[in-house]
Amino acid sequence: MVWTAPTIDRVLAPLSEPTADERALTEAWLDLQRETLLWKCGGLTEEQLGLRCVEPSNLSLLGLVRHMAEVERDWFRTRFAGETPGYLYCTDDDMTAEFDLDGADAERDLATYRREVELCRRATSGHALDEVYLDPRRGTEMSLRWVYQAMLVEYARHNGHADMLRERIDGATGH
Repeated sequence: MVWTAPTIDRVLAPLSEPTADERALTEAWLDLQRETLLWKCGGLTEEQLGLRCVEPSNLSLLGLVRHMAEVERDWFRTRFAGETPGYLYCTDDDMTAEFDLDGADAERDLATYRREVELCRRATSGHALDEVYLDPRRGTEMSLRWVYQAMLVEYARHNGHADMLRERIDGATGH
């Protein structure tokens, strides 16, 4: 039996709660972006998820999932929370290794992504958007609000890529 990525129903909370407070809206929009990436992967086989079908780019849906797991971990857990979990796929010598799919396992990588999102939710739970931390890479103070905004931008960009990849793979469209 060929494994396929599970299909998901996205929760469109930001569209149904347009007067929620800033934190609720920010988290709802981020969750919608997270779900959109998984939604774009739904029903595809491991082979399809690994297709690099927008030449000359090396992007694939699986590479994007792996990349966003790294980005979630980096911003929320490593930088904001000060944890030291290390890289999931990257190395100090290859900071784009998440896009190298040699030895990748789509089922495991999607589960890793979901787990990382949950760990990031825990790392930010109970922290105010105005909370400031010293970013170890930039050497400057940053707020959790800034991190959420950066993540929304990152997802919006890559979900646009996912739209094109999915359409090239099987013609499926939608946002």
